[in-house]
Amino acid sequence: MKSFMQRFSILIVGLVLGVSLTIGHSVFAERNSPKSPLPLRELRAFTEVFEKIKTDYVEPVGDTDLLENAIRGMLSGLDPHSNYLDPDAFKDLQVGTSGEFGGLGIEVGMEDGFVKVIAPIDDTPAQRAGVQAGDLIIRINDTPVKGLTLTESVNLMRGKPGTDITLSIVREGEDKPLKLTITRAIIEVKGVRSRTLEPGFGYVRITQFQTRTGENLVEVLSELKKENDGALKGMVLDLRNNPGGVLGAAVSVSDTFLENGLIVYTEGRVKDSQLKFKATPTDMLKGAPLVVLVNAGSASASEIVAGALQDHQRAIVMGEKTFGKGSVQTILPMNNGSALKLTTARYYTPSGRSIQAEGIIPDIELENVQVAAAEPPAFDRIKEADLSGHLENGNGNGGEQAATGNNNDAEDQAVEEENNLATSDYQLYEALNLLKGLAIFSK
Repeated sequence: MKSFMQRFSILIVGLVLGVSLTIGHSVFAERNSPKSPLPLRELRAFTEVFEKIKTDYVEPVGDTDLLENAIRGMLSGLDPHSNYLDPDAFKDLQVGTSGEFGGLGIEVGMEDGFVKVIAPIDDTPAQRAGVQAGDLIIRINDTPVKGLTLTESVNLMRGKPGTDITLSIVREGEDKPLKLTITRAIIEVKGVRSRTLEPGFGYVRITQFQTRTGENLVEVLSELKKENDGALKGMVLDLRNNPGGVLGAAVSVSDTFLENGLIVYTEGRVKDSQLKFKATPTDMLKGAPLVVLVNAGSASASEIVAGALQDHQRAIVMGEKTFGKGSVQTILPMNNGSALKLTTARYYTPSGRSIQAEGIIPDIELENVQVAAAEPPAFDRIKEADLSGHLENGNGNGGEQAATGNNNDAEDQAVEEENNLATSDYQLYEALNLLKGLAIFSK
């Protein structure tokens, strides 16, 4: 036993040094400095536990499984966003940032041992089934989530496209868990969408920050400007339920509307994690008013964009307080094809605000209320012109509205479209109204 313990202690020391080397030279140097000796006493306890499991556990357990579980345990004790990615999970992550992957279409994290929905992705099975930001998934089909790792839970939710899965969900305000049946599909994330709300006023929705999001934004803005005689009077940037993504994409999106100054900076223990990102002198809107819509599902990269534009007073942020994820995760590939997703830094807005567990507070807070359309009257209201023997107005048209084209059909249509927007998306309706006011004021 003693010889085994000595050999295993040497093995563990080698593993610890190997991890240090993958993180960076500065950490390796710190770990070997006199101030940071290897915790030999704790490593000895680890080898004892390892040997007890090997010899006494009710069923045989392989060395690889034990060591991988130990790695997962180390990471799970740090924060909800640090975890171990086996080779399959690492490949899925790489595919996901490129914009196409299989599954349900939700961004998730862990909270109190359950899977928490950060945000559903637009036009995915999860969103269509009614999954909402903040939902806690407590059961996947017949399997309780409690006790599973995030990776294990995600693997259960993945499956062959076209097959069904039932999620048991606890939602704030509901008396009992909800059961949602969702059909799996290949998720093709359309990261950037746009349309003209009214002549001169554009709308851009970013659902997720991927590698090409910045380029896609420039493309859709160019199209919007062409649709509106080469310029926009104002624009709504919709980041609601956007769970984040690639840091570089958030910087590119912010830079699209800023001409100078700091966009975001990060601070961590490793020198490589201390970064600053600055804007280049190009504002595609040329200073036109900008409103950014956010809610509790806006996280990470979304908060970087909202925070940067808010600090520079380039945009008015409207909606609900954001999720509050102000940490940066670095993917550290390992020699065996796996990777560590490790929190290595906090990010800060240009004014030095940390959003971690705080979120972005909107300039104008607006709840996501539902506006119901008014019931039409049972009969048309009687007007003066309907009264028998009514007095003529002297305009020569007998009191009729022929001169205005029967109350102006184009104007009626515009009012109808505005009413439809108010009932279908109240926050966007209010953002458009604000933009109109800002456009008038800027003149």
